[in-house]
Amino acid sequence: MSEYLFILPIILSILLGSISPGPSFFIVTQTAMSKSRNDAIAIALGLGVGASFFALLACIGLYIILENVPWMYVFFKILGGFYLCFLAYKIWRSSKINDIQKIEKTKVHGLFKSFLLGLFTQLTNPKTAIVFGGIFAAFLPANVPAYSYIILCILSFLVDATWYIIVAYLMSTKKAQNTYYKYKKRISIFFSGFLGLMGIKLAFNI
Repeated sequence: MSEYLFILPIILSILLGSISPGPSFFIVTQTAMSKSRNDAIAIALGLGVGASFFALLACIGLYIILENVPWMYVFFKILGGFYLCFLAYKIWRSSKINDIQKIEKTKVHGLFKSFLLGLFTQLTNPKTAIVFGGIFAAFLPANVPAYSYIILCILSFLVDATWYIIVAYLMSTKKAQNTYYKYKKRISIFFSGFLGLMGIKLAFNI
């Protein structure tokens, strides 16, 4: 089993990357507070699938590809940046809804749609691709033991999805919901502003 010890620093690095606040964290948080726990969990699962996809790509040389095909990295940066700006606009627009009944109706988001939101958010983040590529390039041994790639993909999904499911549970509590409804406009403007600035920075390399 000692030949699989290289997996530990990889998974720890992925966990630390997931815990760091970013677009994924804010989308799960905002969804958990404004829509429903199930929608937030569906987003978390989408993020997990996206993480496992990047893990798979990293195993087959994602870091090398992005280093040698600069236009691909630029393309993903621009795409991801504009997508974050789009999400920022949607959250900002939701801050204009003051009627409780209208807010309640927006809770029915569709679990599959929420899943796709999480998946697309993960896949359009080029920094996630670079992080995975860098981590795997740094820690993968020259001779990779059998089934290592499968194990890494599964663990990447579990680490990423589990963290965001925990976030979804914590932020969907009654206390969090009450806080959201009390300060809805301010919270929505903060989230939209944060995502918008990240999107602009990502797309235009500011």
